[in-house]
Amino acid sequence: MEPVKVGLLGLGTVGGGTISVLRRNADEIVRRAGRGIEITHAAARDIEKPRSFDTSNIKLTTDPLQVVEDPEVEIVVELIGGDSLALDLVMRAIEQGKHVVTANKALIAKHGNKIFTAAREKNVMVAFEAAVAGGIPIIKAIREGLAGNHIQWLAGIINGTGNFILTEMRDKGRDFADVLAEAQQLGYAEADPTFDVEGIDAAHKLTILASIAFGMPLQFDATYTEGITQITRDDVTYAEELGYRIKHLGLTRRTDKGFELRVHPTLIPERRLIANVDGVMNAVLVMGDAVGPTLYYGAGAGAEPTASAVVADLVDVVRALTSDPENRVPHLAFQPDALSDLPVLSMEEVETAYYLRMQVQDKPGVLADVTRILGDHGISIEAVIQKEPREGCPHASVIMLTHRVIEKNMTDAIAEIEALDSIEGAVTRIRMETLNAQ
Repeated sequence: MEPVKVGLLGLGTVGGGTISVLRRNADEIVRRAGRGIEITHAAARDIEKPRSFDTSNIKLTTDPLQVVEDPEVEIVVELIGGDSLALDLVMRAIEQGKHVVTANKALIAKHGNKIFTAAREKNVMVAFEAAVAGGIPIIKAIREGLAGNHIQWLAGIINGTGNFILTEMRDKGRDFADVLAEAQQLGYAEADPTFDVEGIDAAHKLTILASIAFGMPLQFDATYTEGITQITRDDVTYAEELGYRIKHLGLTRRTDKGFELRVHPTLIPERRLIANVDGVMNAVLVMGDAVGPTLYYGAGAGAEPTASAVVADLVDVVRALTSDPENRVPHLAFQPDALSDLPVLSMEEVETAYYLRMQVQDKPGVLADVTRILGDHGISIEAVIQKEPREGCPHASVIMLTHRVIEKNMTDAIAEIEALDSIEGAVTRIRMETLNAQ
């Protein structure tokens, strides 16, 4: 049987990894897919520049539309990123009845509902395993491996740059800005690191994970997103003293009122496996009613880890080329007419516990005022640490852990605390999750 011909859009890091993995593992892939898979066409901005991977026997062009519209191409792999040109090319491929594989999380998170609707109308597949957590097969695990479960919640460290920064701050007592500069030198962070450190990249991925976990439409705009730029090495140290670690966590949970969908710095008990995921690695913890907690760990980026997921999607598409479209695995795990209409909760409606840090005047009665305000808002305290003022500073640091409370109540309480004459500056608030099996 003739190999399936694939058109590749983008010859960057992941594109090169995809070519390399397909060629190196060609025999194994034939055994798994039943047919060969060959990249025969590819588009890149500069087709003349030297590359570390072999592009022989591939028709190269600077025009990605030529690849999409070539009649020989049966599957289009989109690896150019962004959500404007990529959207146009993917929609054109679908319109021509071609299957699509993409590693583009922004594209799926923001336009996936439109893309999947078009794909169903044309009876083609859109595969996107590589869009979330690089080489970790988390999409397949939730969509297929956990199909017998009622997913209750999932939490993920799904941005390696942020995890590297927080790990270095904890292990070496370094400041955020210092570690960010190193991450940029090492190539872990872009020159403009906003997408990573402000949580936008993680929010794209969480949006996708939530949809396949709960069978809900993709709702990126409803995802609460908060970055790690305000985390200090003091916060990291105090969290350690209290038995916690700070991670930039994406968390989604099903409640009776709706779905929580949020990305923010989070204190996690240090004994949890996910709290010990360090450096640029990713991990996703999924709680199912039948299986309990399951943890998926691995490289969240990189040429061949991400290519591993791209090639796996290609194998899945090739396996399904002759199958009845009605019997394929749904894009978002649930049948399109059975998606949930529960709302996504606003952050003010979310219930969680908190870490609070404040600078207070070192005099009697201050702590009593703070605890009174918290009590007035129904907030109980789990632990308190008071640090002596540093030399030459009139203010002491007070750190508190609270029990779970509705976010609006905490916001109101913090506003009252900050209004006290004895409080200097803003109160630092970091949410806290135990991630236990209850």
